[in-house]
Amino acid sequence: MATIEGLMRANLLEVFNERDPERRAAAIARTYVPDVRFSDPEATVIGHAAVGAKAQGLLDEQPGFVFSAAGPVRVNDDLGYLAWNFGPEGQDPVVRGVDIALVDNGLITRLYTMLLTD
Repeated sequence: MATIEGLMRANLLEVFNERDPERRAAAIARTYVPDVRFSDPEATVIGHAAVGAKAQGLLDEQPGFVFSAAGPVRVNDDLGYLAWNFGPEGQDPVVRGVDIALVDNGLITRLYTMLLTD
């Protein structure tokens, strides 16, 4: 069974940072429950296909941008928290945010993304 730390890193790096749709789909299948609910400031989407489309859309809008962790994964019981940066590789981030996930039986059931402003 995956750890919350591993799931949070997979969500950021293997799903939302992955440009190859096949590798992303495999990561989605091993990271989330089939009816995962993902909410960000724009919308809430449900299910593997919707999460994959959300990730693809973000990457398509910003070619050359990458996600990176902005600190360690924090865990409290069934909750994971990971701060992240998004921007051109090797440069200061353009966007900063946090992901907060609820986990049950080794899979993410609910994922929230919040954007941080200075």
